[in-house]
Amino acid sequence: MSLEEEILETVRKYHREKAETAEFIPGETPILTGGAVFDEDDRVAVVEAALNMRIVSGKSTREFETALARTFGLRKAYMVNSGSSANLVAVTALTSRSLGERRLQRGDEVVTVAAGFPTTVNPIIQNGLVPVFVDVQLGTYNATAEAIASAVGPKTKAIVLAHTLGNPYEVEEIAQIARDNNLWLVEDNCDALGSTYRGKLTGTFGDLATVSFYPAHHITTGEGGCVATGNLKLGKIVESVRDWGRDCWCEPAHDNTCHKRFGWQLGTLPQGYDHKYTYTHIGYNLKSTDQQAALGVTQLAKLETFSAARRRNWQRLRDGLADVPGLVLPEATKDSDPSWFGFLLTLGRELPFRRAELVSFLEGRKIATRLLFGGNLTRQPAYQGAEYRVVGDLTNSDVITERTFWLGVHPKLTDEMIDYMTSSIREFVRSKVGSLAAV
Repeated sequence: MSLEEEILETVRKYHREKAETAEFIPGETPILTGGAVFDEDDRVAVVEAALNMRIVSGKSTREFETALARTFGLRKAYMVNSGSSANLVAVTALTSRSLGERRLQRGDEVVTVAAGFPTTVNPIIQNGLVPVFVDVQLGTYNATAEAIASAVGPKTKAIVLAHTLGNPYEVEEIAQIARDNNLWLVEDNCDALGSTYRGKLTGTFGDLATVSFYPAHHITTGEGGCVATGNLKLGKIVESVRDWGRDCWCEPAHDNTCHKRFGWQLGTLPQGYDHKYTYTHIGYNLKSTDQQAALGVTQLAKLETFSAARRRNWQRLRDGLADVPGLVLPEATKDSDPSWFGFLLTLGRELPFRRAELVSFLEGRKIATRLLFGGNLTRQPAYQGAEYRVVGDLTNSDVITERTFWLGVHPKLTDEMIDYMTSSIREFVRSKVGSLAAV
C-alpha cells in the first residue's frame, strides 16, 4: 500500500469515528433550513485532491462537468464558483456579438418575476438590460405561462426564471413562448436540481441552465455552480465569459491545443498575436477548483437519494399541517415532480398574528426559518432607481414579502425533527386562534 493509500484509508477511519450520532433534543438541537450530507467518499475525494495539490481547475473539474452534462442529457456543463456567478455568466453570454441580431443589447427587456433571489435579476441589470417583472401565484410561487406571455413586448429578447424552491414553473409552455417569439430562455435551476416537469428534468428546456452547489443545495461543492447547455456555440461563449473573456480554450498549463497558437488574426491585433492572450468577450475569472469538483463528483452520485429524502420530508411536513386553518400550504405545479429545496408557508389574512411572531416562536425553539429571499425585489433598497417595467400588479409578491417564510426539508432532517416542526406550528396557531378542532 502506498503512502497516499494509507492516508486515504486513515481518512475513511477518521470519518467513521466522526460520524454524527447525537440524540435529537427538541428545543435544544438546531433544526437548520439547509444541511449538506457527507459520507467517507466525499471526505476522501477532497483529501485526495489536496494531497495531489490540485488547487486550480483541472482533472476533477473536467470529470464533474462531464458527469453534470450527462445527468442533464446536454452537450456541455461548465463549472463556476457559485450559482450567482452561473447566472451572471449565462446572461452575459447572451450579449455576445457572435450571436448577431439575437444578442442582448443595452435597453433590451428580459421577462422575470419580482419575488425571488437577487442574483436571478442582478445580471439583467448589470448587463444594461431592463427586467420586466410579473407576479407569481401563491401556492406554487411561480409565474404562469399566461403571465409570462402577457409581459412579452417589442423590446423583449429573453426570459430568465428560477424554479422557486425546487418547484418547476410551466417550463415546457414557457419554452414554447420563447421559441414562438425568438427569445432566449435561461432556467435558473439553482434550487431545483433533480426536479422534473412532465417527466423531463428541469434545466433541459431552455437555452441555458444554471445550478448552485452551495451547501444548502441539493448537492454541494462548498461554493460552486455550473452553466449547462445543449448549444455548442453558446457553450463556447459561456466558457470564454467564465475564463477572462479569452478566445483560447486551452486548459491551464496547456498550450497550443488548436495547433496554431501564433497563427490567428482577430480584431485589429497583429497577425500571429498569441491566441492565449486574445479576448473576444468582456469576461471574468469565475472558475472553481479541483477540490470543489472532486467533492461534486462524489456528491452527484447521491443526488437521487438526496432528492428522495427532500420529497419525503416535504410531504411529511405538508401532511402534518394539512388541517391547520389559515395557512396557505405549498403545492407542486401540475405535471411536476419537485425535488424540493424548502417548504413554503404563507399566513392567511384572517390569522390574528403576524409572521414575525410565528417566526420568533419557531426560532426560539431552534427551528430555523428563512424568508422567500428578497420578497418583492422592487421594494428592496438595491433596486430603488433601477430601470424596470412591471406588467400587471405585484399583489402576491407583496403578500410574500409580508406573510411568507419557509422551513428546511434537507436530507439531514429526521422524522422526529419534522414532527417537532409541525407540532410547534400547530401549538402556536392553537394558542393564538383558540380552541379549534382542526388544530
